[in-house]
Amino acid sequence: MATTSPARPSAEESSRPPVAAAAGLVVAVLVVVAAFVVPPLLGWDVRARVDQNGAAPTHGYWEAKVGIGTIPAVLLAVLGVRYATGLAQRLTWRWLLLAAFVAGLAWMLALAYVDGSSGMTRVLGNAYEYLPTARDVTNLPGTIDDFIRRIPYAAGDNWVTHIAGHPVGALITFVVLVRLGLGGDYSAAMVVTLAAATIAPAVLVTLRRLGAEPLARRAAPYLVLTPAAVFMAVSADALFAAIAAWGLAALACAATSARTGPMIGWAGLAGLLLGWCVLLSYGLLLLGLLAVAVLLVARSWRPLPVAVVAALVPVLVLAAMGFAWWDAYPVLVERYNDGVAMDRPMAYWWWGNLGALLVSAGPLLGAGLGLWAARLGGMGRAVRARLRESPERAVLILVGAAVLTIALADASGMSKAEVERIWIPFIPWLTISLALLPRRWGRWALGGQVVFALAVQHLLYTSW
Repeated sequence: MATTSPARPSAEESSRPPVAAAAGLVVAVLVVVAAFVVPPLLGWDVRARVDQNGAAPTHGYWEAKVGIGTIPAVLLAVLGVRYATGLAQRLTWRWLLLAAFVAGLAWMLALAYVDGSSGMTRVLGNAYEYLPTARDVTNLPGTIDDFIRRIPYAAGDNWVTHIAGHPVGALITFVVLVRLGLGGDYSAAMVVTLAAATIAPAVLVTLRRLGAEPLARRAAPYLVLTPAAVFMAVSADALFAAIAAWGLAALACAATSARTGPMIGWAGLAGLLLGWCVLLSYGLLLLGLLAVAVLLVARSWRPLPVAVVAALVPVLVLAAMGFAWWDAYPVLVERYNDGVAMDRPMAYWWWGNLGALLVSAGPLLGAGLGLWAARLGGMGRAVRARLRESPERAVLILVGAAVLTIALADASGMSKAEVERIWIPFIPWLTISLALLPRRWGRWALGGQVVFALAVQHLLYTSW
């Protein structure tokens, strides 16, 4: 498919100091520092963890360590900073996608193994997670039919935290893994991590199909060597993020297909994947904003009817089996408010959540968002005209949809804490804002990201 050459900035724009990027980075660092420092400084129990030992704003706690993954992780970080940016520009497209997958997988595994083999197994094997419950499911249709009844605490046989907090699709996914013989702690963890490693390639495919290959190549190192890898390895939310990313990639393929047949096929696949996402996590209903953004960038609404119909298929099938999403959500809200969430002060978490987001995505995200905001705020008529055919258009619109998604999720009050993993599906679409950074930031910016990731992994017990 055709791609568009990046627009050349004017001399004034080229010489202008990246004040917006620097300001955004400073604000991000201040938010992260404040999110960690304010609760202990004020003696404020924000209930990051039930055991009250949490390192708010994360769900983890302080635990300095090194492990067998330390040396590989440091080596990957050094090699990435030295070579990733150049390789992302020089590799052919197929080799870039393969390199992104392999490097992302190695980065996640190395970080996980800083905690030793338990870094791979402790999460999914936890009694509060999906896998132990999935192993006990012998009658899946009966489980689906009885699912809503078992959400409230009032039910004597209520579901454990993560099962109750998600639609039934999350449990079904792990039941399928168990029945495929992949239900062991380690084997399931590898499936999740392998899926997570495809997120960066999916985002790159989406950007290229939307005519933004130059910016996709610039974003690739940040998508692969993201600090979010600390939380992505073996986190079920990373599996959800992979399904969402490929759903949006399929939608981009549909929207840019000239022929009707491929358009319908891609739109149907996109609808099925995104519809299943809604059954994996209630918050993924907000993916609709990113889906609209994809169609807006592509200037094509033809896939919309097909995608919507396809998305309704899994939702209505499970409703017919006894799990109606719209009936389950109010019950989930009741369960949420009856739990630790009611003790988590919104006065902290509405901005503490942003601190947790920046721990996962890295403070450099503030620089990318600063440039994104500056681009939007400084759009004169000439700039807007140039951007109509510029690769930047795709990044600006997709990042805008991701920002709006985070704002709505934060304002809902249904994501107080733990968003370092809960918001993983949205982080890649924020991360592409880093493609807007000045080229001279290059290695220093990527270096800051990997150093931050190494610090988080080696100083925190992350719980995920």
